[in-house]
Amino acid sequence: MLGLSRETYDGMLAHAVAGLPQEACGLFAAASEDGEVETFYPMANAAASETLYEFDGAEHLAVEKRAEESGLTVVGVMHSHTRSTAYPSPTDVAQATRFDPLGVWHYVIVSLKHPEPALRSYRIVGGIIEEEQVQVPG
Repeated sequence: MLGLSRETYDGMLAHAVAGLPQEACGLFAAASEDGEVETFYPMANAAASETLYEFDGAEHLAVEKRAEESGLTVVGVMHSHTRSTAYPSPTDVAQATRFDPLGVWHYVIVSLKHPEPALRSYRIVGGIIEEEQVQVPG
């Protein structure tokens, strides 16, 4: 299960919409790997693409440092799909397998295919995709 505060949830949706027509992306952090997400860090899509996202290496390191200085651990990545459902693409699965082989991170996808954004979260381990419940209070 992934716990998101209302502020974090709304921030992810707003960042996804603001990124149109490109995919939007960012990282999020919690006090522990199993804790509720405390902070969302919106980031630029270095790929500047409507169909994929990429982090700038320097920005990624800066976000990791900011989280660490706040006593938090980066526990996942959020990105949007501008024209498809909120389900990991083959590219998403390949990236998760390459950068998170132990399946520690949460992969949040915000679909903008329909007028109302849809947010879903997954764990991806060894190419296997498992959807997880997203809990947002209120």
